[in-house]
Amino acid sequence: MSGPSIANTLRRAGHGAPTQGLCRLDYEARFLRRKMLTDDAGTSFLVDLPQTVSVDDGDAFELDDGRLIAVVAAEEALLEITAHQLLPLVWHIGNRHCPAQIEEARVLVQPDHVIRDLMEKLGACVRDVREPFTPEGGAYGHGRTHSHAH
Repeated sequence: MSGPSIANTLRRAGHGAPTQGLCRLDYEARFLRRKMLTDDAGTSFLVDLPQTVSVDDGDAFELDDGRLIAVVAAEEALLEITAHQLLPLVWHIGNRHCPAQIEEARVLVQPDHVIRDLMEKLGACVRDVREPFTPEGGAYGHGRTHSHAH
């Protein structure tokens, strides 16, 4: 009896190869190096990557048998922030180093009562939503890392 399949390789979105399954992961779960996961069909597999990575919607784990399991950003609880003047609010969110999905007419952030209170005090409309969360990457091109090395 053999153990679960192992994924030692992550293929980035746009890889073009057909996938054989889906794995829905929220934002926190998409930051990993070694973890047991289960695809939508109920098949478990071990992700064992050389280093911790931020996995994006559309990436795929390549299993040791050659199958590809696509990653889908799962719906999760978020705050939707809208306002007539959104740009100053985005500055305040960024100043607090909060992951943010910035769109033309709204910003999505993880639930945080301090951010909610601040945004409402600044005149924003804040409402609870459930959506996939795909925030902007890091300023230095390293996803979620906070390196300021130049």
